[in-house]
Amino acid sequence: MATQQSTPPDAGAAARQAVDTASDKQGSNIVLLDVRGVSAFADYMVVLTAGSVRQLNALSEDLIEAVEKAGPSLHHREGSAESGWVLLDFGDVVVHVFSEEQRDFYRLEQVWRAGRELVRIQ
Repeated sequence: MATQQSTPPDAGAAARQAVDTASDKQGSNIVLLDVRGVSAFADYMVVLTAGSVRQLNALSEDLIEAVEKAGPSLHHREGSAESGWVLLDFGDVVVHVFSEEQRDFYRLEQVWRAGRELVRIQ
């Protein structure tokens, strides 16, 4: 009896879904980075800013729902809206939702500057 293999979700499509959802839900300064060949743990990173604790929480929940519909399941969630940084790990796609202050402090785009910027939405 042959076993059926499932096709892994398309990480690029999931990352684009995260960008689209963040934009639709009024996230700001949205950046999609291709970190294949640069990162050992992800292919794509999405970084965005939320204007308030309430929006940071809502964006995080909306992103989980939308990206999971695109294929990959949430492996791990780290941080909280109150801390100003929520990390959503979908395996090959990692989404960082920041408050303005935390984003300015951590400057992830600089940390991952060797990655290729695919999308930037102000």
